[in-house]
Amino acid sequence: MIKGIKRRIQRVRAKINGTAERPRLSVFRSNKHIYGQLIDDVAGLTLAAAADSELKEHKSPVENAEMVGKLLAEKAKAKKITKAVYDRHGLQYHGQVESFAKGARDGGLEF
Repeated sequence: MIKGIKRRIQRVRAKINGTAERPRLSVFRSNKHIYGQLIDDVAGLTLAAAADSELKEHKSPVENAEMVGKLLAEKAKAKKITKAVYDRHGLQYHGQVESFAKGARDGGLEF
């Protein structure tokens, strides 16, 4: 990674922490895929995770991101998690990252 991106990620992570009641919703976007996790930073556990590889049908990257957000929200709802703190992983709130957040909100997560 580029130095500036690493620094931005570290700066945000210093301010955002997830707990069991309000986990950190972390999104990671590679060139081909998008991933999301609900993380309890206090215990160091991943409570729920979703990726576009779990989807049955694939569409455009923005639509896939929204479906992954909804899938993660369903998994969170099964574990009785309703609130989260959104961690964009240093990415701009645009395109796939924005669509992922919209899908998670539509699925029932609050952040």
